[in-house]
Amino acid sequence: MAELKSDNLLEMMKFHLGTDAGKELTKKIGLVYQLNIAPKKLGVDEVTYVVDLKKGDVIKGEYEGGKPDVIFSFKDDDFLKIATGKMNPQVAFMRGLMKIKGSLSLAQKFTPDIFPKPAKM
Repeated sequence: MAELKSDNLLEMMKFHLGTDAGKELTKKIGLVYQLNIAPKKLGVDEVTYVVDLKKGDVIKGEYEGGKPDVIFSFKDDDFLKIATGKMNPQVAFMRGLMKIKGSLSLAQKFTPDIFPKPAKM
């Protein structure tokens, strides 16, 4: 399985969801997002993560509780740019850098605000 730059961020996310701030997110959003992250080329060798904002967990692999609310596909680098706020998700979508399956209105709740901020050095 490919090593992704995103692996680290998603590990931090899992920890973040266990904090009070993370628990607020699950209360506020209450959705399940599946992320298909490709190392280099969209749709090729994707690694699947589930960001479960109902239970407050991040799982590597397919979602087993039915269908996720929204499925996103991106390349590793683009996902990191979106998650860290360096790229606007709407712009990424319009440029074809991000694909969305499911409800667009639910997809819009998936913003950089849900990710933990990397500690500033």
